[in-house]
Amino acid sequence: MKKVLVTGANGQLGRCIKDASVNFPKLNFLFVSREDLDIENKEAVSEIFSKNQFDYCINTAAYTNVEKAESEQEKAFQINAEAVKTVALICNQSNTTLIQISTDYVFDGKKTTPYTEEDTTSPINVYGASKLKGEQYIQEICNNYFIIRTSWLYSQYGHNFYNSILKFVKEGRDLQITTEQIGTPTNANDLANAVLQIIKSGSNKSGIYNVSNSGEATWYDFAKEILKQTKQINMTNLEKTEEYRTFAARPKFSVLDIKKYRFVFNAKPLNWERSLSLLTTNITQ
Repeated sequence: MKKVLVTGANGQLGRCIKDASVNFPKLNFLFVSREDLDIENKEAVSEIFSKNQFDYCINTAAYTNVEKAESEQEKAFQINAEAVKTVALICNQSNTTLIQISTDYVFDGKKTTPYTEEDTTSPINVYGASKLKGEQYIQEICNNYFIIRTSWLYSQYGHNFYNSILKFVKEGRDLQITTEQIGTPTNANDLANAVLQIIKSGSNKSGIYNVSNSGEATWYDFAKEILKQTKQINMTNLEKTEEYRTFAARPKFSVLDIKKYRFVFNAKPLNWERSLSLLTTNITQ
């Protein structure tokens, strides 16, 4: 039975992996939150690996606040790069395959066609730069790793666009949502399942993989579909806006090409609208 360590277990993706884990009875999981294991603490990371022989480590622990990262650059790099370096070193010493969750924000958004794993990275904000540095450490250090780049994650858990839209409608707010960015909304439950399927496959084809739902949308498209799926489209005033005033620059186009993932793992990712529909149905049942 393969033993799997999941860091950041109380975060959005960590919780989705915990939910999905019940469908993988041949995997033995240890879920640790930041309170259980701070990946910035090298001694603590070394200790948990010395007490367990992990076959895989799924690192979902991350600094994810894109806006605050601009003013907390040191903190973002400490968690997303330096702490990842620590985990990578210990995984490599322990012969543990590291699965690191990364982001579409490693790209600058200047392309107009989906980004492949081979495209040149050029982040335009601190968050993307810190995640890219973590990727680079892993590639330098690890013999066995999977770097999973994903995009626009949402789920029933935590702070994300999906939950924010529903919260704003409940508060009676009007919504002005940008059409200036194009990406792929990705259900974190689907990503969780994809990661566990990669482990189940036993593949040794290390490298970078783009993993997301299929299709593309603007944030406005995503908001409109959320309201439609939750039958709240007539409960708020939804307007398009070209403006998107934020402290952090964001890529205008960050759709990921998922052909490599499809081919290597014979995967069939759901269209983002279909996946949103399934999530909404499950929540309202």
